[in-house]
Amino acid sequence: MPLPKRLARFNVKVTNPILGRMAWWMPGFAVLIHVGRRTGQPHRSPVNLFRHGDAFVFACTYGTDAQWVRNVLAAGRCRVRTRGRDIDLDEPRLVHDPTRALVPRPVRPILGLIGVDDFVVMRRRS
Repeated sequence: MPLPKRLARFNVKVTNPILGRMAWWMPGFAVLIHVGRRTGQPHRSPVNLFRHGDAFVFACTYGTDAQWVRNVLAAGRCRVRTRGRDIDLDEPRLVHDPTRALVPRPVRPILGLIGVDDFVVMRRRS
């Protein structure tokens, strides 16, 4: 089971504004820039982001019904800011991977401890 929803609500109010200032340069993190599916308003969310070949892999730490996941799937695209660069991504797809083979080996046990085995996988927009 991914992290509890009450922790997600706390993070939206407290942790994300702080982490959002640093996530764009921290290894394993990025700032996801996405558009609200109902409001059309831009949102920024700190996320766990990893590379797997030419794919960009987002860990669904709050499950697949997290707002950012739903927004990205609805829009079919997003932008991430990582390591000082903005990258446009598209073709999102949900992947259930209990082995967590899509993320680096050292990260697998950590995600396993919190029950994360769902990911959003995207490609760089051409």
